[in-house]
Amino acid sequence: MGKSEAIDPILGRVVSGIYILTVGSGSKATGMLASWVMQAGFQPAMVSVAIKQGRYVCDWLGEGQPFILNVVGESQGNLLKHFGSGFEPGESAFEGLQIHHCPRGVPILSDTIGHLECEPVAHVDSGDHRIFMANVVRGELKDQQRPMVHIRNNGSHY
Repeated sequence: MGKSEAIDPILGRVVSGIYILTVGSGSKATGMLASWVMQAGFQPAMVSVAIKQGRYVCDWLGEGQPFILNVVGESQGNLLKHFGSGFEPGESAFEGLQIHHCPRGVPILSDTIGHLECEPVAHVDSGDHRIFMANVVRGELKDQQRPMVHIRNNGSHY
């Protein structure tokens, strides 16, 4: 058994949450499914988020654009279907969804269990992903339902 064959089944069992990352404002706003998110500090409150290299959102966060992590609840599978395929630059990502905006103009999904408003402060490349560290500047818990979690069968792909 090769190294990857031995690691992949257990690596896939590293549990992650399901989030919709929103970024940009006005006609440039977009959203994407994000599952590799983790709290990364208490004082100041920080999170880390990993995004696949080559996604245009990496460029935006690398420039320091603020973003929102919308926390998806167990009963909100419709959001996975909506954001699962991703959106091209300029394509409307929020059609049919209720949104409002943070003070910096980034869309917040109104029907999630809550959100964190984040400002990127640093990043590091980790092979095929870029990991962003971000300060959490605001947030709100709107619903007490359990967050959706994701467990993969294999650690070598989504």
